[in-house]
Amino acid sequence: MIKKRLVKVLILLSTIFVFFPFSLQAKVLPKFLFEKALQESKDGDFIQAEKDWNFYLNENPNDAAALSNRGNIRLALGDPQGAINDQTKAIQISPEDLDPYLNRGIAEEALKRWDDASKDYNYVLKNNPKDFSALYNLGNVMGSMDNWIEAKRLFSQAASSNNAIPMASSSEALAIYQLGDLELAEKKIRILIRKYPLFADARAALSALLWRKGFTGEAESNWAAAAGLDIRYREINWLLNIRRWPPNPSNDLVAFLAFKNR
Repeated sequence: MIKKRLVKVLILLSTIFVFFPFSLQAKVLPKFLFEKALQESKDGDFIQAEKDWNFYLNENPNDAAALSNRGNIRLALGDPQGAINDQTKAIQISPEDLDPYLNRGIAEEALKRWDDASKDYNYVLKNNPKDFSALYNLGNVMGSMDNWIEAKRLFSQAASSNNAIPMASSSEALAIYQLGDLELAEKKIRILIRKYPLFADARAALSALLWRKGFTGEAESNWAAAAGLDIRYREINWLLNIRRWPPNPSNDLVAFLAFKNR
């Protein structure tokens, strides 16, 4: 008798949790789906996130935040043009929000549309001159356009911002390296390494610079640390096109590795 009663109670509870009144569904489900898609995006479950953003946007096509988030997912899945389309729609719906301009710039960079990306980043900086991401990303764009003087200036501003990350300081030092001031570049890189001894980018940069200056032994010591931290620095394509190092440091590191592996 006890078992039968328990089963009946469980069945009753299941009906309570499964069936929502229509008015409650209208309020709860869109918010739940938005949060679910957002969490999947954060967790890196991009395929499922795109499906849920699509489902959500079918019912809420004018949600600028959802469009921008789906745009980011589309870029992560290798569809930069789809990402640009979503970010552009988000801007049309909510032109005062700056995030879609920043996100569209990143997608435009993926297609090497430097002028378009530059316009979007400059728009962000016009409204928020201290935006770290816009400063740093615009620095990368200037470097890709071979304007290393302007890239250095932007990286320097990004490195001195409140939200600065070590990569901004490393990019500044690499721009200085590209412009030929090896002493200043070395000084900045060594300061970074003292502060962040496990920072692979600075270790690899110092390896290239020391090789350029003829200090092979110390270059090898720093390279052992860099290679152990991040093996991608062995790949010239990654170095130039993904990490976006300037050509002089990249060529020096490649020459150093060729010497080391001969």
